[in-house]
Amino acid sequence: MQHQSMVDFENWAALYAATAACCVIAAMAAAIAVGVELYRERAWNEFSTARGAIGFLPRTWWRWQRRYLLATPMILMIVIAFGATLDW
Repeated sequence: MQHQSMVDFENWAALYAATAACCVIAAMAAAIAVGVELYRERAWNEFSTARGAIGFLPRTWWRWQRRYLLATPMILMIVIAFGATLDW
């Protein structure tokens, strides 16, 4: 079995770092978008009933998940483009 060279290791580390940076940016953007949506809809009014209060966190989590997962194709395109520029 062949061992990786130091260049290969650095390239893989750079790819993982780029992916992590893109994911952090996407997570923050999704959180801000959901926060703005909740503010515009005045979502805190749902706490007037027990059913609304219980369902608030799952609904908010699902909103965030949808926003975050919509960024997945763009993250993949950015990371693939970055990986194509590396010297393998």
